[in-house]
Amino acid sequence: MKLHKLRAEMAARGIPALVVSGDSNRYYMSGFTGSSGVLVITQSDAVLITDFRYTEQAAQQAHGFRVVMHAGRIPESVSAVAQELGIKRLGLESEHLTYAEFESYSRALSGVAEVVPVKGAVEAIRMIKDPQEIEIIAEACRITDMAFDHILGYIRPGLTEKQVATELKVFMLRHDMTPSFDFIVASGERGSMPHGVASDKVIEPGDLVTLDFGGFYRRYSSDITRTVVMGRATDEQRRIYDLVLKAQAAGVEAATAGMRGNEVDAVARGIISEAGHGAHFGHGLGHSIGLEVHESPRFSPTDSTVIQAGMVLSVEPGVYVPGWGGVRIEDLVVITEGKARVMYSSTKELIQL
Repeated sequence: MKLHKLRAEMAARGIPALVVSGDSNRYYMSGFTGSSGVLVITQSDAVLITDFRYTEQAAQQAHGFRVVMHAGRIPESVSAVAQELGIKRLGLESEHLTYAEFESYSRALSGVAEVVPVKGAVEAIRMIKDPQEIEIIAEACRITDMAFDHILGYIRPGLTEKQVATELKVFMLRHDMTPSFDFIVASGERGSMPHGVASDKVIEPGDLVTLDFGGFYRRYSSDITRTVVMGRATDEQRRIYDLVLKAQAAGVEAATAGMRGNEVDAVARGIISEAGHGAHFGHGLGHSIGLEVHESPRFSPTDSTVIQAGMVLSVEPGVYVPGWGGVRIEDLVVITEGKARVMYSSTKELIQL
């Protein structure tokens, strides 16, 4: 099915053959989990080129692909396959090759096939998750909910942000997940940094603490953000928290099939702007997620992609005030034909610890 969809995408773009070199794309199209190799896909052929270390593994995993072992450089092997199959025009994934690598392919294929850059062909298919992918992401989210519940019983004043992040990582590793990015634990004034990865700062009474974390489960990622307060919230902390929560709920409500990404973003952004904090919300409302933490499309002012059922995106507005701190609340949602389905069960009410 995936090959069929990719071949249709290639035909629509006028690309008779494509080299798939991106790690996630290679796995997505073939099921091959090795760390080295490329796919050569035409309308009738599917070839996986890898080295001696992975040929047996590739034969077991990459159903429907002919495995070719390369002894030298991959571009030369691609050239040989192109000659064998009579390929005269060959696309390369421009977002997954350095300029030097592109030049290497160009030299190897000189006189054999025209080399053309191709952007986002496999990613266009990956945008919409099938039921099995959604089920895996849902399980990743379930374990992530457990991690949040666990950390609520661990976090306290006197711990450093790094200690909290480490505890989250250890919990995930014990539950068959590997951290999928540097965890953000930003307390007090550091909360004004949207990507304030955990530091040596000691968490203090009265601090707002933003926790942004996620992990890979069976290669698919989760991503959640919750903000808690160490003690009783001040009026200002509660006011800004409630504003972000209102914007987040509105974003989830607006995330429906047929809406454009920038339209969903505008709904949540408008609420924050009307409250006088527009300048304190400088990132997009959300991003797609799957084999990678950040995929396309996005909820952002610059992405006009039409949202479709089967997409999985984050909804994560925030308010970040320099010298004061910040609040962010994030869920993953599955787009359906009706209302978006939130994938987490963790409460979004303000937790006072």
